[in-house]
Amino acid sequence: MDKNSIIGFVLIFLIMGGFTIYQKREYNKRAEIQRQIDSAAYAQARQSFIEDSIRQASLDSLAAEGNSDAIAALSSASAVKYRDTLLSVAAEGQEEFVTLENDKIKVVLTTRGAQPYSVKVKNYLTWDGKDLDLIPEGNSSYRVSVYAGEYISLDDFNFTVDKADSNEVVMSLPFSGGGRMLQTFTLEQDGYCLKSDLSFEEMGNVIPANVSSADIDWSVVIPRLEKGYKNEKQYSKLDYYLSGDKKPGELGKARDGSRSIPTKVKWLAFQQQFFSAILTSEDEFASGDFALKFHDENDPDRRLMTCSAKLRAEFGRGEDAHISSSFYFGPNHFRTLKEMDGKYEKIIPLGGSLVGWISRFIIIPCFNFLHGFISSFGLIILLMTLLIKLVLSPLTVKSYMSSAKMQAIKPEIDELNKKYPNEADAMKKQQAMMDLYRRAGINPAGGCLPLLLQFPLLWAMFRFFPASIELRQQSFLWCKDLSAYDSILDFGFNIPLFGDHLSLFALLMAVSMFLYSKVTMSQMASDDPSTKMMQVMNVWLMPIMMLFICNNLSAGLSYYYFLSNIVTILITLVIKKWVVKPEKIREQLAAAPAKPAKKSKWQMRLEEAQKMQEAQMRKNNKRK
Repeated sequence: MDKNSIIGFVLIFLIMGGFTIYQKREYNKRAEIQRQIDSAAYAQARQSFIEDSIRQASLDSLAAEGNSDAIAALSSASAVKYRDTLLSVAAEGQEEFVTLENDKIKVVLTTRGAQPYSVKVKNYLTWDGKDLDLIPEGNSSYRVSVYAGEYISLDDFNFTVDKADSNEVVMSLPFSGGGRMLQTFTLEQDGYCLKSDLSFEEMGNVIPANVSSADIDWSVVIPRLEKGYKNEKQYSKLDYYLSGDKKPGELGKARDGSRSIPTKVKWLAFQQQFFSAILTSEDEFASGDFALKFHDENDPDRRLMTCSAKLRAEFGRGEDAHISSSFYFGPNHFRTLKEMDGKYEKIIPLGGSLVGWISRFIIIPCFNFLHGFISSFGLIILLMTLLIKLVLSPLTVKSYMSSAKMQAIKPEIDELNKKYPNEADAMKKQQAMMDLYRRAGINPAGGCLPLLLQFPLLWAMFRFFPASIELRQQSFLWCKDLSAYDSILDFGFNIPLFGDHLSLFALLMAVSMFLYSKVTMSQMASDDPSTKMMQVMNVWLMPIMMLFICNNLSAGLSYYYFLSNIVTILITLVIKKWVVKPEKIREQLAAAPAKPAKKSKWQMRLEEAQKMQEAQMRKNNKRK
């Protein structure tokens, strides 16, 4: 190859390389210009969408006022027109309804936005015996908004039903620019889950390349389903779960609230006391804004709360362009939610780490075991109370024996108080008290420590009964629903903090608490003013306060407290009559000096600390 040929090939290579670089730069410039055009069009379309929403709100306000002339003028000025002719046709289409149903739930779907319209949960009734509509007709709005040549909201259009059978419904929305949106709903054959898949088929010419997400606005008005408004409101909330967290976040617990989550959200739940509407994303939502508002107790439409969630859902390109999610419409049943393996069962308010652990691994398995062969829930609560008292009996007996021994040595304690009346002798009195406790075989912490060890289990029972759907509408004796209050007297007017009724189980619980306090306080007879004040608090104020608290809570909880107090009173009387003998304790005290004093390490450390404190006090007195 000669010199000229080499030069020619080099020139050709340089020209082709330069042309390629030039073409790439031009392509990038055109792509950037197109992105700017799409972004500007997107912003303009979104602004138009917002303006249309404001106009629609104005129309609703004028409609409420009955101003027909202003409505007509505003309607003609704000007529919506779509660039896509097929969208204009779909906007004027006739709304249709399609039903998916199994043995657990009945879901009515509307073609207007291809979304759930109403949900009925089977095998359950409202407190007054009506069908349980978790979402009544028209109480849900599931709006998906996306930029497809113009910013559109899918609930403005009627989809076409392409397929409808016993467990699947397919709806489509075609575009004149090519492609279609395909919404598929699939209902489990024997469950509470409704799967949703919104796919964007062959819409590369409609949805710009830089658009990869859609906005979802889901709002649901949950009706009142239970008898007691305060109890239902207290245990209703909005939950949301972030992948990797130990438990869901929450809004509510009887208060309005809102929260913005800028990170990915796996699922959210609109939770009534015993039933929930849960939305789960297959790929996680990119972000979420949540809000919850409770309605007044005297709301004429018997609405409990309005829950709303604004979510950002991302979708891919080509065949992967879809938004997959699932709805759960059903009971807050621990085993049912746990089997779904998504930490959904943690929305049930069973308590914190230790109390929740006791509820999940001790109380619920025990409850389910007893329910396996006993149908009466009142009898189950009785057996659980006896079982809990049996398990805690060693601690209970130890606590009561400590109290009884303290009462037995009360004359000796009074003598020590007379012997050391001055504050300057406080150290000597304390040493004498410790020696007296040692000779009587009394641990100063013996009365309090067992009670503290029992507290987590007692608190777990307090959290379990109001949240247990198994007790819902289960009758026992005069009570028709163990999950609600058992009214035996309706006042016809409301007493602040108490209610408009009187619960019999709550009253029995308060009486039993009064008797229990009388039995235990009889061992603490004293002339000390502080002790007398404590006796008044325990005997009178505590039962009255608990009556006010439990009057609106579940009858099952008050029934459990009543049984617990009665069993505790019986145990106390048995210990007092046959177990602890004051004369034996005094004999033990009389014989104790003859025996060598054996001090524990704790007593030795305490005495050493007391000696050091006395030495320091002597130094201070010398300085003075």
